[in-house]
Amino acid sequence: MIALDRRKALGLAASLPVAASLTGLGASGAHGAEVPSGSGAGSGASWDLTDLFPDTQAWDAARKAVLAALPRLSAYKGTLGTSAQALARALDDISMIKLKAMRVYVYSSLQADEDVRAPAPQEREAQARDMFSQMGQATAWVDPEVLDLGEETIERFIAENETLTRRFAFPLRDTLRRAEHILDDQGEAILASASAALAGPGSVRDQLVASDIPWPTITLSDGREVRLDAQGYSHSRDADNRADRKRVFDSYWSAFKGYEGSLGAALAAKLKGDVFEAENRGYESCLAMALAANRIPEGVYRSLVAEVNAGLPQLHRYFQLRRRMLKLPDIHYYDIYPPLVQMDRTFTLGDMRNVALDALKPLGRDYVRLMGEATAKKWMDPFPRPGKRAGAYMNGAVYDVHPYLLLNLSESFDGVSTFVHEWGHAMHTLIAAKAQPYETARYPTFLAEIASTANEVFLTEYMLERAKTKEEKLYYLGMRLEGLRGTFYRQTMFAEFELKIHEMAEAGEGLSGASISRVYGEILRRYHGADFIIDAPYEMEWAMIGHFYRFFYVYQYATSITAGTWFARSVLDGGTAERENFLGVLRAGGSDYPTDILKRAGLDMASPQPYRDLVAGFGQTLDEIEALLDA
Repeated sequence: MIALDRRKALGLAASLPVAASLTGLGASGAHGAEVPSGSGAGSGASWDLTDLFPDTQAWDAARKAVLAALPRLSAYKGTLGTSAQALARALDDISMIKLKAMRVYVYSSLQADEDVRAPAPQEREAQARDMFSQMGQATAWVDPEVLDLGEETIERFIAENETLTRRFAFPLRDTLRRAEHILDDQGEAILASASAALAGPGSVRDQLVASDIPWPTITLSDGREVRLDAQGYSHSRDADNRADRKRVFDSYWSAFKGYEGSLGAALAAKLKGDVFEAENRGYESCLAMALAANRIPEGVYRSLVAEVNAGLPQLHRYFQLRRRMLKLPDIHYYDIYPPLVQMDRTFTLGDMRNVALDALKPLGRDYVRLMGEATAKKWMDPFPRPGKRAGAYMNGAVYDVHPYLLLNLSESFDGVSTFVHEWGHAMHTLIAAKAQPYETARYPTFLAEIASTANEVFLTEYMLERAKTKEEKLYYLGMRLEGLRGTFYRQTMFAEFELKIHEMAEAGEGLSGASISRVYGEILRRYHGADFIIDAPYEMEWAMIGHFYRFFYVYQYATSITAGTWFARSVLDGGTAERENFLGVLRAGGSDYPTDILKRAGLDMASPQPYRDLVAGFGQTLDEIEALLDA
């Protein structure tokens, strides 16, 4: 099951310090509307990028217009303290140019993902990244100048000017909060100019995985030939035939193994870049820098890891249940993906949409109406095809247009789950954009997975209520377990690994593909238990996880499924007040620090209790399955 945020990293915050703090990246029905109902690769609706630009000529003109505006932005330097009106005028102009720049970037990024083999779109995306780097240099003086004005002046200006009060109060105060880690004009300009180079390791890794590694083609026991790129692997790793699963794993990870040195060098270079920035900004560690960006207490990270480790016996219990239900003599890593119970039901795109709209009715009529309207439009590219970027994501960075969704849907229930997950992101974006101005509409990563994972909870409960047979119930209960395994346990495992390799980089330890594989293998085996067999080639799994290039991103999947489950359960067990409490979190966008938004909604993510509750729920699902099996 591909359950995790399937969004593509923008990787722009480092290149635009002022944009990250003062101009956010965030975005901006009829239930029965028609939607194409294709049932396989190459069919169904495709996104319409003309909502961004009619053609690449218009895109290039817009890119050049952004670059032409940069001298004007630089000219505001030294004027911010003149008056509240001067500060508002400068920030408004910078913000609006940033919004135009985001449209330029997103268009090039989406085009590049339509076919990663095509060089022209990749070149346009590189041009857009360079544009952002230049914008970062042109506005690098803003945060230092705001700090020079000081808290007293900034607060007086906010009180005097409605634009500052409504749009910029939170970003300005956040800049003051980060005072000790913001450099002078020259330092910020240097870091901004280095952003494109620091993004290089991730680009190298993406290019290797997307197009340069010669992925093998294998023949399965039923005679089908499968090319084991990321799409082929994800669609074949749960094969019914155990020998097929082993062949898929052995072939796929052996292909990665042949590039272990290059992939290790790319990740090691990325880690060195993180250490470089943390040291130059005066943070005691990379983790401290990552958490400080949105004022996440370190107790959140530590509590999550501690409670997941305490809950590993329940995970190991699940693996033994999996071995029992699949009637296996032992359990290997290639046995992790087959569903506990097979279900032959298939879903067209139209089926997925209808199920999603019904399953999400607990969120209210307005939510369902808005989603019905949105899913009927050409905002998504739903099915896999050769050359298309693997995985799935929602890109909602163009505030004044709408979200776009890249999907690679299968016809199985996994496809439905991916559909509701990504549309959870899109709905969060639409709701936040309606409630917030551009500057505070972009919700931080810590909140980004809550709506999507809550949607998956609603979906599973909906399907369980309608299950007609014991086998159906076992299937959906098994999918619930697999969702929790993949998003709570597995992402926390990734978080432990990410912290460990950063600590190694900070300590000056030599990092290579081999040493990274060794560290990953040790953590992988601890999480899966002594009775779980993991062959050495599978230690290369770290190389498949592109999110390791997103700087302490992965732990937020685990915190988000914890929060998403908490909110979904409160809505299902409660009423209007609980629904409005959850929707209020979505409306908040990025208007406050994420843990503060959640705490006001009744959820303390630094406490161990939410994680303990999720582990307990995992155990209760195991109890339900065992009771059905023994009945």
